[in-house]
Amino acid sequence: MKVLVTGGAGFIGSAVVRFLINETQCKVANVDKLTYAGNVDSLAEVADSDRYEFHQVDICDFAALQQVFASFQPDVVMHLAAESHVDRSIEGPAAFIQTNVVGTGVILEVTRAYWNELAPEAKAAFRFHHISTDEVYGDLHGTDDLFTETTPYAPSSPYSASKAGSDHLVRAWGRTYGLPVLVTNCSNNYGPYHFPEKLIPHVILNAIHGKPLPVYGDGSQVRDWLFVEDHARALYTVVTQGEIGETYNIGGHNEKRNLQVVETICDLLEELAPQKPEGVERYRDLITFVKDRPGHDMRYAIDASKIGRELGWTPEETFETGMRKTVTWYLNNREWWQRVLSGAYRLERLGDAV
Repeated sequence: MKVLVTGGAGFIGSAVVRFLINETQCKVANVDKLTYAGNVDSLAEVADSDRYEFHQVDICDFAALQQVFASFQPDVVMHLAAESHVDRSIEGPAAFIQTNVVGTGVILEVTRAYWNELAPEAKAAFRFHHISTDEVYGDLHGTDDLFTETTPYAPSSPYSASKAGSDHLVRAWGRTYGLPVLVTNCSNNYGPYHFPEKLIPHVILNAIHGKPLPVYGDGSQVRDWLFVEDHARALYTVVTQGEIGETYNIGGHNEKRNLQVVETICDLLEELAPQKPEGVERYRDLITFVKDRPGHDMRYAIDASKIGRELGWTPEETFETGMRKTVTWYLNNREWWQRVLSGAYRLERLGDAV
């Protein structure tokens, strides 16, 4: 099977590419613009594979995408390219609308034109898999409910609104044009190769540098955490076994308050990195409560029973095992994150300007 992955140099995208090359016999074409969060270093272990090729292309570039489709001739598109950080969307929403909404519209049209020209057998086997987020569903604060595949959309941030728009476009192309689409909505991912502005890597790297560990508000916001390699396996399961037109929620069954997450990292570092920065007695002493994000959703929680029941997928990592693997990876892979930090990003907390 030939899989075209958009955003394959990003955090989740690179995990998908590594999985496809290491665990399957698929051929992979990675299409990535290489914005600040795209990092080809995350693909070093598969870059020399004769089943892998890379194309630095913006998904808003119709002609360039057409050329990739024409040369690679994919059987499957896994669409992960997106602007994804909520704080950045608050500070500059235009880029999120352009990439997540306009870009998705462009790749849907390129895909439709390509798919329409396929032979009947190839056309029937083709799949377009759109990878989205649970944030499109809004806020579960004050309830014990879980997000299901039929939960109404109520996005709160420019990021989640842009992803909601892209989800609707994909479903519309399925309904109107018959394009064989699948949609997945996942909970918060974590694991190796995560860009350092996100909570978990940000806290790990700040802690080992003796910097404050910023926690929004009182840290009571609840998220469901999904180990990225479990997610990559789930996405492959959906694109190979899922039913056309269906949506599958993917979660880790790990609801944790943000403060719990930060405290867990601190406790793991006490064990795994006992030599602390100068002046630090306990990693937990670095926790600093900061002004909350505007419009911050208080609780997300995924009901992932459908993908388990219909496709047999369940996460392999618990929060405890996944977090230990993650902290260990960052301690053992300083060269990777030091190269990331050599660019424009310097462990600053985004959102202060709002």
